[in-house]
Amino acid sequence: MDSSTRILAIRHGETAWNRDSRIQGHLDIPLNETGRLQARRMGEALSGESIDMIYTSDLGRARETAQALADATGAPLTLEPLLRERAFGAFEGLSFDEIAARWPEQSERWRRRDLDFAPEGGESIPDFYARCVPVVERLAGAHPGQTIAVVAHGGVMDCLYRAGARLPLEAPRSWMLGNATINRLLYSAEGLTLVGWNDDFHLANLSLDELT
Repeated sequence: MDSSTRILAIRHGETAWNRDSRIQGHLDIPLNETGRLQARRMGEALSGESIDMIYTSDLGRARETAQALADATGAPLTLEPLLRERAFGAFEGLSFDEIAARWPEQSERWRRRDLDFAPEGGESIPDFYARCVPVVERLAGAHPGQTIAVVAHGGVMDCLYRAGARLPLEAPRSWMLGNATINRLLYSAEGLTLVGWNDDFHLANLSLDELT
């Protein structure tokens, strides 16, 4: 019997700050109308999946996305604060351009993925990775042979991709982290393994008219 755990890893739907390239971190920014539609479409796309448990970050944008999946599948939902986005401290609430203008040296260290760098009051990349990947492995390990969904944030998805592809933390990112896209991994004794990434077929031809 296969004891691997199937993982559906899903980034939250779009927020106004995603659209403005503004750093959210631990700030609790809600989904915008597009994000709510994306979440509903994602839930509909996965409505035929047998999901044993949904785990979600406790931030509202992830919770609302996860609730759309729970409504579509009937799967139970559990909040997990360790799935929060990376804490960006002083960077939170600012756009990329504002950060570069205010702290050019820090911005450069951040953009080149300096592993020793953390924004004031925030997390370094290694600290963030050490927070979010082990919790996903722990949750998956509690469901051998089952399927779980993990609804979280772009930074968490990036860490899971690196873990599943065995890529170093300092490697430049060359993969997409789309809002409300579907990513698939397996968890076994060997750790996480990538199966599929950034599946966005369900997001084609979005129309906000669908919300009415």
